[in-house]
This record gives sequence, C-alpha cells and structure tokens, in this order.
Amino acid sequence: MAQQTWLITGVGGGFGRHLTEQLLDRGDRVAGTVRDLDRMTALKAKYGDRLWLAHLDVTDFAEIKQVVNRAFAAFGRIDVVVNNAGYGLFGAAEEFTDEEVHHELDTNLVGPIEVTRAALPFLRTQGAGRIIQMSTYGGQATNPGATIYHASEWGIEGFMESLAREVEVFGIGVTIVEPGGARTEFRYGSSRLATPLSAYDNTPGAMTRMIKNLPPAAGDPAKMAEAIIASVDSSPAPRRLVLGSDGYKYIHDALLERLAEVEAQETSAATTDAPLPEQATR
Repeated sequence: MAQQTWLITGVGGGFGRHLTEQLLDRGDRVAGTVRDLDRMTALKAKYGDRLWLAHLDVTDFAEIKQVVNRAFAAFGRIDVVVNNAGYGLFGAAEEFTDEEVHHELDTNLVGPIEVTRAALPFLRTQGAGRIIQMSTYGGQATNPGATIYHASEWGIEGFMESLAREVEVFGIGVTIVEPGGARTEFRYGSSRLATPLSAYDNTPGAMTRMIKNLPPAAGDPAKMAEAIIASVDSSPAPRRLVLGSDGYKYIHDALLERLAEVEAQETSAATTDAPLPEQATR
C-alpha cells in the first residue's frame, strides 16, 4: 500500500489518538491538531518528521484556516482529512447556558465545516482526496437528554451528505462515521454535563443523572479505528460507516420508525399539491 498523508483534528485522545498511532505504525504521515501539544511529546519523539503537529481549537475559525494551510504546505499533499475533534454535551434542553449551547455547536458543527472548507481548495486542485467526518449513531437516532449534542451531529451529517454530492466530480469522497458506544475519552472524560434542574428528576431528560451509571461501552476503539482506516481503500467512498452492534441497532430502528411515519402519510401529503397547469385552466 502506498504511503498516505492524513490531517486529523483532535489527536490528543480518543479516536484521533488511535487513528494517529495506527497510521504512523504502518508508515503513513499524519498532520495532527491538538489543544495540548504536551500530550504528543512521546509520539513526536518516536515518529519524528512523519508526525506534524499544530495547536488548534476548532472554535477559533481564523486559526483553522491558518493551520490547514500550514499542514498542506508542510507535507505538500494530504490524502485524507479527518474531522475528529468534538465532545458530548448531555442534559435537558433548558438546563444549558447560552454559552454551553454555542460552544457545542461551534465545536461539533461549525468547526468541522470550516476545517472542510479550508481543505477543499487543496483537495480539489489535487483531483483526489477523502473527507472523513466522525459522527455517532446519534446523528441518525436520538435520546432525550442529548438535545444540543444531537443538533450538532444531525447538522454536520446534513452538511456532509450534501457536500458528498457537490465534490464527487472532483474525485473527493466523503464518509460519515457513526460509531456506537466506545471505550474512549469521549464517554469517560471529555463529555460535559449540564447543571441539573430538579424539574427533570425522574424524567427521560435526566441524562446527567443516568450517564454516570451506564455500564462500560461495548465498542473497541482500536478496532473501530482499523475499520475507519480500511474504509479509505473503498471506492467509491462509503457514504456512512456504522460501527458497533449497538450503533447498528439504534440507527436501524430509528430509520424504520421514521420511514413508517412517512409512508403512512403518502396519500395525505399529496392533498396539498397545487393543480397542474392544464387542470387549473379548465
């Protein structure tokens, strides 16, 4: 397999770290962004010039463009861009502050959009490339107590699905990755919880009370990273990559439920059509 070069946001932990380590182990090059460069000292010492690092907070939109430009300049060509940086925000909708809502959307939605927009001119000029968007089964299915998180993931999935149709003519593929629960820092450290309101005690929206008592996640992040890397060799690019038996079940059940609701309205939906022109003149 020819050496590939990857740009990955959020390489300090979770899927970003697993991807980076596996890619470097197999001989690829990685341009990685992280908020705390000290977390990458040992990996940089081990892999040297094959690991290029830069500080990036994906809510700093001006910094995004600068870092992406520098990454492409450093390696000359980047084959795969992975939007991985993000975090979960859990609680009922009214339990969040305005600042918490805006930061979640800036991190999980606007940030990846801006990273992608910054990379697209380079990929388009190359005439080839792959964009991988880390999402979740929660980009297709929902749970109470995760309203703002779902808003960010459904939003980025809509952007990426539309983008895939825009850029395929330039040889650029887009894949949305939808893992189930995984044993990463996302679930066991980086996720944030709202300040609880007593009104939501003992209701379905009491995610902040339940999440602390969840059993260990089923997903193996190392195996999931392997599957993500392998997906780049698929042509055409898979539009979605579902990982984990729980992720499959949640997405499958949600899609069946939504399809049933739509199909039940086939006849009633048509009653709101305007008359055809020839019918209107009779």
